[in-house]
Amino acid sequence: MTGAGTRALTEGERLDWLRLARSENVGPITFFALLARFGSPGAVLDALPGLARRGGRRRPVKVCSRAAAEREMEALAQLGGSMIALGEPAYPPVLAAIADPPPVLSLRGRAGLLARDSVAIVGARNASAGGLHLAERLAADLGAAKLVVVSGMARGIDARAHVGALATGTVAVMGGGVDVAYPKQNRQLYERLLEEAAVIAEAPLGTVPMGRHFPRRNRIIAGLCRAVVVVEGAARSGSLITARLALEQGREVLAVPGSPLDPRSAGPNRLLRQGATLVESAADVLDALADGRPRVLDEPRRDWPGAARSDPPEEEDAPAGARETVTSLLGPSPVPVDLLVRESRLTPATVATILLELELAGRLERQPGNRVSLSRPAA
Repeated sequence: MTGAGTRALTEGERLDWLRLARSENVGPITFFALLARFGSPGAVLDALPGLARRGGRRRPVKVCSRAAAEREMEALAQLGGSMIALGEPAYPPVLAAIADPPPVLSLRGRAGLLARDSVAIVGARNASAGGLHLAERLAADLGAAKLVVVSGMARGIDARAHVGALATGTVAVMGGGVDVAYPKQNRQLYERLLEEAAVIAEAPLGTVPMGRHFPRRNRIIAGLCRAVVVVEGAARSGSLITARLALEQGREVLAVPGSPLDPRSAGPNRLLRQGATLVESAADVLDALADGRPRVLDEPRRDWPGAARSDPPEEEDAPAGARETVTSLLGPSPVPVDLLVRESRLTPATVATILLELELAGRLERQPGNRVSLSRPAA
């Protein structure tokens, strides 16, 4: 498996890359839409204030300063960590292939683990004794088969999966910064992961995880792997969010069956009814991977910096009244972008530009499935 790009960025390029990723209202999809339009992070940074104003922003959008980016990179280096930008050879190629890959990843620990084939094991925080035992055994057996085990370092199933694979290779994807041990009960495990395995995060250093961070973390867990195994989880749990994201990304979803009397088995049992592969041992996971599934891309679907790139598209000015037309078609309920193009009778490039402006102004939210909705207007 080759890296996602052809060269490492220079220090100046990496700083601009980080500055753009840390600027206000710039999510992963917007990051790469802006990059495609303007050609380089430096050009995007210059354009951000004007784009946000055209989207209705009343106060200046917060653009990450060069000094702030330098401080973050220096602090990470002092921790023995490194920063990997999408487009660099060290970036995991299967993660680069998802719809919204993290523009930058902070890494502490063994970088080489990101280049190996991996399987995620996720599940309930309040897991049963049997679930904990099975998660550790699955992780150990998958590790013995040369697979890296990925999880989210949460209490319960996640933590035991990491423990089971410490000797062979495991990656913890954090909901906050790579310097924040969360939850606190897993501090000892976190220290072992730093020494023996790898810890990665999309969030800036010092970020304490909050509920809204975990769906974004879960997309990375699914995106890093060829398959996701759900051991236990309630009917509405983060584990099922990870499974849904895995399906959207073309990964294999597997589940361990459980008693219908145990609410912790409701999630895996639902997945099995929906067609997930049943897992009783690591052999079931290996069989699922051996039969040609899943159809995971080994290379990214776009050209990133460091790869061959075409010239960025020419900027298209929005005709009079276009912004008002698009805004009037938006509401709190998500709508597909394709529908906005049809109903507005504007060109796709014009609609894309207006949506970028609205998002940078804090007035637009992007939803799964290339859908968008209005958010609360920025103050």
